[in-house]
Amino acid sequence: MACGVPFCHTGCPLGNLIPEWNHLVYTGNWRKALDALHATNNFPEFTGRICPAPCEASCVLAINELPVTIEYIEKEIVERGFAEGWINPQPPETRTGFEIAVVGSGPAGLAAAQQLNRAGHLVTVFERDDYIGGLLTLGIPEFKLEKRIVQRRIDLLREEGIRFKTGVNVGVDVSANSLRDSFDVLLLTGGATLARELPIPGRDLDGVHLAMEYLTQQNKLLAGEEFTAGRRITAEGKNVVILGGGDTGADCLGTAHRQGAKQVHQFELLPRPPDERAWDNPWPEWPLVMRTSGAHEEGGIRDYSILTKRFSGNGGKVERLHAVRLEWSSPNGAVRPSMEEIPGTEFEMDVDLVLLALGFVSPEPRGMLAELGVDLDPRGNVAVDRNMQTSVPGVFAAGDMIRGASLVVWAIAQGRDAASSIDRHLMGSTHLPASTATG
Repeated sequence: MACGVPFCHTGCPLGNLIPEWNHLVYTGNWRKALDALHATNNFPEFTGRICPAPCEASCVLAINELPVTIEYIEKEIVERGFAEGWINPQPPETRTGFEIAVVGSGPAGLAAAQQLNRAGHLVTVFERDDYIGGLLTLGIPEFKLEKRIVQRRIDLLREEGIRFKTGVNVGVDVSANSLRDSFDVLLLTGGATLARELPIPGRDLDGVHLAMEYLTQQNKLLAGEEFTAGRRITAEGKNVVILGGGDTGADCLGTAHRQGAKQVHQFELLPRPPDERAWDNPWPEWPLVMRTSGAHEEGGIRDYSILTKRFSGNGGKVERLHAVRLEWSSPNGAVRPSMEEIPGTEFEMDVDLVLLALGFVSPEPRGMLAELGVDLDPRGNVAVDRNMQTSVPGVFAAGDMIRGASLVVWAIAQGRDAASSIDRHLMGSTHLPASTATG
């Protein structure tokens, strides 16, 4: 390769050894490429499918042309590993006698569990839903991440000796403090699941739903669950509006298409991003540019700088959306732009289903966190020290629970970091590697 100084691995929260395994693929040494990939990433089959690839944004080629397709190479390496039978359970040869409870089975919890189990600790993962995988299983649509891919890895984790307990809502079904008494360490990886709301008139009308409620139900339907007509959320034959222009909104868009929506609009409060990097967004920073996913290519109408004012309807069911267009400005060079409603741009439209994809605020403060009494930061996330330990001794946290809603690759990285810190906490030292992402 002729990168000069490669920046791709610095753009990756996991610190993936991208130049190394790219070169190994180039020379045909796929088995060693897989070893290099797994050295920093527990689940490359996930990130190779759903990561937005900050590594590619930092690729040297991206200075002035399209980057190397790092994500697709990553996916090909790991899938070849499965096809060739190179990826097998790796249970520890000996056990330390320490027992660890991991609360939450998303990517952070699974990564930490695998690392800690391989260090010889006995790990039990508690999940409040009936499915293991967190957002990997219930939040991300099947068309982006097939659930057989997630289940394949979960089966391996079970064979390695990790124990899973589903349908256990810690802080409700079982006391969080009882887990502290029963285990040597408690690791919180429950995610930032408190959704951002839209407190406007008509929010309580039937047909206005949080995006994750919609996406989770669809994944459960595909898993074989049944829902009564009164509980079923479907876009079939409906005029749909998605509020929020991020990845979750795109997931709702693709799902609505597959359910046979009549028409779909996706509205974003912020202005339309530029097609190319702005002068103050240079390489190798993450490019703040217009992005089009596969779901957008399938159809739908995207619009920007729109503020939804209220919903209206009859018989308790939503029928109309009322909104106004915005103008954004930065008076006197203000860092944070301000918005103003543009007079005369008010409009309304027919709508049968509204999906709120407005992001997530923080972990849920009630229940487990309130019982444990852990400190929270100003944003409502769990506060931890440099070793990922909370204000309560022996209680650690990782992933979205401490970072806020973020990427799967960040969750895996912080799960690995927490595992390294916990192993050191228990054993005095550790051989578990940490990522470059702590903090």
